[in-house]
Amino acid sequence: MSHVLVAKERAKSQGSTLRQLRLSGEIPAVVYGNKNESMAISINSGDFFKTIKDVGRNGIISLEVEGQKKNVMLTDYQQDPLKNDIYHADFLIVNMSTELQTHVRVNLVGNSSGVKDGGVLQQSVHELTITAKPNDIPEAIDVDVTSLAVGSVVTVGDVKGNYKITFNHDDDEVIASVLAPRQEEEINTGEQQDGGTPDNEEGRETKASPESKA
Repeated sequence: MSHVLVAKERAKSQGSTLRQLRLSGEIPAVVYGNKNESMAISINSGDFFKTIKDVGRNGIISLEVEGQKKNVMLTDYQQDPLKNDIYHADFLIVNMSTELQTHVRVNLVGNSSGVKDGGVLQQSVHELTITAKPNDIPEAIDVDVTSLAVGSVVTVGDVKGNYKITFNHDDDEVIASVLAPRQEEEINTGEQQDGGTPDNEEGRETKASPESKA
């Protein structure tokens, strides 16, 4: 079931007009795609956040503009890094029977056995590109790392069988791994080293190498 988000058509504008729109609690946005001309719209900020919370980042939204409804997905948005306010959003009109390509975040699930043994869990991929019909696009790709031991990896091929979608990645691409802890052994021979001057200093390099400065 799609959620309805009401929008208003607006004139394309810049500068002070957009700032005034945001101050009134509206988010400037654009809706485009599926052989439709791009349309400038505005949506209520509170309604936007509630809808995204309900349907998820990749959910289908019924966008109602001037009485007409279109099935859309949120494809991009710009956010204020300090206030977390959304100051622009892009919506793509989708055909529910046609596959499309999109990005889905990767969510590691469980407590790795390798981490319990002292290893370090490393996530190499945080987002995967997939192809699927709009209703089949998951909110996230869950990757269970519970049985991942030290030195083991989980790949795209290990998880793709859990979803009826196409992963646009090689099967052997590593999503996560558990690395062995780094161990530094301090070797102390107990021998006293002579700090004298070498017999022949001619030709010795006295300038520090780039690596020694690193």
